[in-house]
Amino acid sequence: MKFAVKAWSNGKARAGVVQLGNLASPIETPCLLLSTRKGLPSFIPPDLLPSLPSPDSHLFQVCPLHFLEGLSPKTISNVGGLHQMLGLHDYGLAAVARDSIQCLPEWNSTNKIGASFETPCGRLLIKPVEYMELISSMRPNIWATLADEVPAWVSEKRNRTSVDRTVRWLDDCIALSPAGGAVFGAIVGGSNVEERHRCAQEVAKRNVSGYWIGGFGLGESWDERPALLNAITDILPEEKPRLICGLGLPEEVLQGVASGIDLFDSVYINHLTLGGFALTFPLDGVDVNESYFQLSDIGSDQTKISLRATLYRKDTSPIVEGCSCYTCQNHTKAYINHLLNVHEMLAQTLLEIHNTHHYLGFFCAIREAIKAGNFEQFRQQFIERRRDCVALAAVHA
Repeated sequence: MKFAVKAWSNGKARAGVVQLGNLASPIETPCLLLSTRKGLPSFIPPDLLPSLPSPDSHLFQVCPLHFLEGLSPKTISNVGGLHQMLGLHDYGLAAVARDSIQCLPEWNSTNKIGASFETPCGRLLIKPVEYMELISSMRPNIWATLADEVPAWVSEKRNRTSVDRTVRWLDDCIALSPAGGAVFGAIVGGSNVEERHRCAQEVAKRNVSGYWIGGFGLGESWDERPALLNAITDILPEEKPRLICGLGLPEEVLQGVASGIDLFDSVYINHLTLGGFALTFPLDGVDVNESYFQLSDIGSDQTKISLRATLYRKDTSPIVEGCSCYTCQNHTKAYINHLLNVHEMLAQTLLEIHNTHHYLGFFCAIREAIKAGNFEQFRQQFIERRRDCVALAAVHA
């Protein structure tokens, strides 16, 4: 893996490129890692993956714990790893124990032996040696070390313990690491700025290719998050990429980019798709005005629309006019509304294609703002527009 920063804006926001060995083209950052279930997007079949923007959509986040139910690590290894087993030869795979959807950290049951997770198989205690056995068999391009993630409300003592364990497991994972794959050292510390700072210092001393920042999206407030992020990124070397889990909303992504984060997970898309929502917020800086709310969309906050609403039963327009995704080019709101109401899985397929395409466009707009040197202006305008949308929607409710 090779990474290089190409542009800076307003201090820490940065645009770069990451090059993985099996990918023909580099992927620009900040970028989105597509969430997967056993290596593939939850609802998009392999034959429709090429319809997504390339190469922005060619980086997947996989959870090794998903593969505990099914094929053994030895079988996956004999097949040739995940790229060979799934036929994803032109895609990059980043393995992270937490996927923010099905495999969530269970801090109460984590101990000095290993990290505990709530999974579809039940609560599991994963030891570093077991985790590395999974990583070795999967052969991902990028993998994050095992971490003891804790929520924001734990005690100071528990926070210190989580940092100590994470650093110790980092050394264990590096000692057991396979020959291939870029190692991302895990950084935790809960909502304690000093512990975040200490963990970042310790991990920065290790020979890793990048950094995975965990423990976010677990109860910290919007206001305290910038200080926590800056306590980490102030320490880390600029020439290595940073990956984070738990920041999904557009405002949260902008918050992460402002602190120098490069790679984000896409759990937000999964939650929207399962709820029957489609992203509709403008990507071109369109100003909000009264005419934008002439039609009161049921279940809409002018960021997304609920296609389960009866309002769309006879709506023959695409989700977003002018959108170039497969869904908007071929199907209407009325059709997706019908699919949702009859519980047809094709509804989720079409929604995930659109939402992924739209969110990748959002990341593209972020990169262009950084390259133009006006990221902070872009960020403030976006947040103010979202705030105005909510206020006007309340007026017209």
